Amino acid sequence: MYTSIPFDQLLDLAGKTAIVTGSAGGIGEAIAHRFHQAGANVVIADINQDGAAMVASVLNEKRQGTALGIGLDISDASQVKEAVEHTVSEFGGIDILVNNAGIFPFSTLADMQEDDFTKVIDVNLKGVFLCTKAVSEQMKQRGRGGKIINITSIDAIHPSMTGLAHYDASKHGVWGFTKNTALELAQYNITVNAIAPGGVATPGTGSVDGEPAPGNEAFVKMIAMGRMGYSDEIGKVGLFLASDMSSYMTGTQVVVDGGRLLG
Repeated sequence: MYTSIPFDQLLDLAGKTAIVTGSAGGIGEAIAHRFHQAGANVVIADINQDGAAMVASVLNEKRQGTALGIGLDISDASQVKEAVEHTVSEFGGIDILVNNAGIFPFSTLADMQEDDFTKVIDVNLKGVFLCTKAVSEQMKQRGRGGKIINITSIDAIHPSMTGLAHYDASKHGVWGFTKNTALELAQYNITVNAIAPGGVATPGTGSVDGEPAPGNEAFVKMIAMGRMGYSDEIGKVGLFLASDMSSYMTGTQVVVDGGRLLG
């Protein structure tokens, strides 16, 4: 039977624990900050271990013992297993997983090598599989349900530019994976949704202080709102999907692109 949640508790994540991959900077860091503001314990998991530790330190200054920074290569099954075990040991369980980590090296099809293609698929798609499998098994055993949020891209819907064939293949794959795992995990009260960002001003896109990098002017002109997005604008949607605000949503992809796909 559905129980109405009081208004002031709709975005409350107190008592919950989230793993956010690729959260030493950019979109992942913004999501981690929003979750922490909402009361969650947050695991900052990133291949950049020093960066992860730095973000966790900032969060722990606000609430001691509520953030953990760990080094993690999501394409390595043994590292994923260790990260999940470490999180459970530290915080007792996992309620939220954000599969954010990803890479997007530019390469034309003509120049792309097999290793280039494999690397992108291993991180962007295989990594999502490994993390989702490990965390969902823990969620099922615990019996409290959970929220899984995959960061795709508008490239999962429509290519944004040439030179990203491997990236687009991986993100189309994550969108398909999102829908199928949502179907499988719904019986355990585990929802699986995706966020498809458009152009976001992050260090990963060469941006400084939130401003688009030189050379992105043509892309910005195709955005209906006339600007790049900010990491926190993805973070706020992440909080929505992690909270009770999205209680009847699964297998959905939320586009956050400033109107880029309208063009």
